[in-house]
Amino acid sequence: MKMDIVSPTEWGFFTLPRPCVIAGPCSAESLEQLLETASGLRKTGINMFRAGVWKPRTHPGCFEGHGVPALKWLQEVKKQTGMKVSCEVASAQHVFECVKHGVDMVWLGARTTANPFLVQEIAEALSGTDIPVLVKNPVNPDVDLWIGAFERLNKCGVRKLGAIHRGVSSFQKMKYRNDPAWEMAIELRSRVPELPIFADPSHMGGAVSYVQELSQRALDLGFEGLMVECHCKPCEALSDAKQQLTPDQLHDMLLGENRLVVRDNDTDNVSYRENITQLRAKIDVLDDNLLSMLCQRMNVSRQIGQFKKDNNIAILQTGRWDSILERMIQRGTELGLSEKFVRDFFTSIHEESVAVQNRILEEK
Repeated sequence: MKMDIVSPTEWGFFTLPRPCVIAGPCSAESLEQLLETASGLRKTGINMFRAGVWKPRTHPGCFEGHGVPALKWLQEVKKQTGMKVSCEVASAQHVFECVKHGVDMVWLGARTTANPFLVQEIAEALSGTDIPVLVKNPVNPDVDLWIGAFERLNKCGVRKLGAIHRGVSSFQKMKYRNDPAWEMAIELRSRVPELPIFADPSHMGGAVSYVQELSQRALDLGFEGLMVECHCKPCEALSDAKQQLTPDQLHDMLLGENRLVVRDNDTDNVSYRENITQLRAKIDVLDDNLLSMLCQRMNVSRQIGQFKKDNNIAILQTGRWDSILERMIQRGTELGLSEKFVRDFFTSIHEESVAVQNRILEEK
């Protein structure tokens, strides 16, 4: 489905070159905290300020935001700095309050995106407004659920839409707070190319030390912007203290000696175009060869399936498969391929082979 989406350059507060940056604290804790943080960010040229107003946490009893009174603080930030302001919404009432208090942009959190009932409620509340809306990916790796949220908003007339990629929750221990799951954003771009994508390296990494590397990865993938959590005194933050940069740290990341590198989407350089065309031609040939070989492999799987059927043998031979996978991972590693890639690739082949053989057994 092609959506009617307006480019961020037409929203009125983002300018090129990339990245478009949204920054501010995880939570609006006080007027003084917001003004001090906003003042530091303004010096870097940031013109979109973010702050959480409603902050329901995983466990009750934690700091859960100041609610509507904090919207008045955002009004003051806007008045004193000239910055545009934004916050998260999770209900129609939140939307009404934001519109009433002149909030310039809102976003839907990951848990909200996962609930179509809430998304529909928010979409209907936003109908008739001209507020840009960003949507974080759902907590689970479901691209269709993510796209469904955009479709609901777009059908209600919201044209200023953008995505926020913040990774997905995982039970497994890992380097980052969330599994980056970059493949989700890549799939989203493939299916809805007109949709701008912002990365949220703060929630993805969960620690200040990871923010720059994750931001760079997002820019390498061609994302249009970043949403970064910044606090004037992170060590005193009432929520997510470990992942919030200071305004000075964000300045260094964007403008310092080791600043982020922004990749061009394209170039008119003749030499580049000639070389990239030749390399892509090689890729096309290799892809055709891969498909031909996969077809040959599936033909052999069909023969195996028929042979098993004729001899009344079960399809799954676990020991055989484990041996193949182990050998392929070892061989792939020797060739410089990641274990995850080899495992996922051959698991997909194996699953299709089993499906092919199942169909043969079901034939009369």
